[in-house]
Amino acid sequence: MATVICPKCGQADEVKAATESCLFFHECSGCLVLLKPLAGDCCVICSFGDEKCPPKLDEDSCCD
Repeated sequence: MATVICPKCGQADEVKAATESCLFFHECSGCLVLLKPLAGDCCVICSFGDEKCPPKLDEDSCCD
């Protein structure tokens, strides 16, 4: 599990961090904004999470 923090409202959502794929979109449970990865990041967990996604932590090429 990873915590994704919405940059708009600050809501912290727990999301399942898949080990072999990336989470490209996440809808904030607080303000309903659709989060997308920032430029250069592979997923919303890398952009807004409290840690990098499992493929990045394992130093695999994320989401190729």
